[in-house]
Amino acid sequence: MKIDFLIVGQGVAGSVLAWTLDQRGCSVLLADDPALPSASSVAAGIVNPLTGRKLVRTWKAGDLFPFLHQFYSGIEQALGVRFYHPLPIYRPFRSETEKNDYLKLTADPDIQPYVNQNADNEQYNKYINNSFGGIEVKQSGWIDLTEFVRIIKGYFVRKNQYYEGSVSVNDLIINDDVVKWKDIEISKVIFCDGSQGRENSLFDWLPYNPVKGQILTAVAEGYSIKNIVNQGVFILPLRTGLIRIGATYSWHDLDWQTTDDGRAFLESKVRDILKVPFQIVAQQAGIRPSTKDRRPFVGLHPSHPAIGIFGGMGTKGVSLSPFLAEQFSRHLLDGEDLDPEANISRYVSL
Repeated sequence: MKIDFLIVGQGVAGSVLAWTLDQRGCSVLLADDPALPSASSVAAGIVNPLTGRKLVRTWKAGDLFPFLHQFYSGIEQALGVRFYHPLPIYRPFRSETEKNDYLKLTADPDIQPYVNQNADNEQYNKYINNSFGGIEVKQSGWIDLTEFVRIIKGYFVRKNQYYEGSVSVNDLIINDDVVKWKDIEISKVIFCDGSQGRENSLFDWLPYNPVKGQILTAVAEGYSIKNIVNQGVFILPLRTGLIRIGATYSWHDLDWQTTDDGRAFLESKVRDILKVPFQIVAQQAGIRPSTKDRRPFVGLHPSHPAIGIFGGMGTKGVSLSPFLAEQFSRHLLDGEDLDPEANISRYVSL
């Protein structure tokens, strides 16, 4: 049996790349080991072009955001499903000083396309402390990642192109132009194994900088705001009265266990924002596959051109993956250049 691509790992990156190559007419086998934890099963899936207190525009936002909206909507239309929720992100001001600072920042022509300065503050007032008003970030929203991953898995299962189990580097017979695994000849094996990439002997030279994150799910009495709220932490509405709260960032204790400190931090932060009582009903932790220079790892192995990687997406996997998967597919199939900031060739000296 011969196939074009084996994609190892079915988080958001692997799902997006597998779909992209499939739509280009390639034969794709998507593999995932259910025994391994996945950051995509924990992540809130928020897409946000402006981050931080200084409204920093996401890297390559002008390319990423128009593309991702089209990409996810296209899958919904093709398969008759729903997992993508384009929504504004409301950012209430903490003070008059912060309000003035934000309004100065939004005068920047690079920021203006992503901001609505005339937010309807009244609609939030019943549930959110917003006595100084706020702004809304546009071209934002969230992906229901649990549903998205389930849908992509189902698509490949129906095509008999899904393998549930472990794919070990030690089981691959790697040649320059083909990889043999089990009884299959594969033109390219692409690892999309998230934070586990640190333990992949073919790519352990890449400088990962993983970040642990925790989120909470809570019942909030009568909470009916449809949009995302963000003021240091986010409040993501799952349905009326049910919200997700996040997220923490920690570069130590890199395990998949929840902590009392993480819960206390998020509860404290959200009490400053929410006016209504809430009750925590779940807590989750995951490890984001972040990198030292905050840029993804995309490309082919310098010594084994039949092996590639598509990962290191960090906290912005849902935003970065569609555009970069399209770029990677053009590199693999058409010989086009990769973005040098994402190409792993920047680290070949390591």
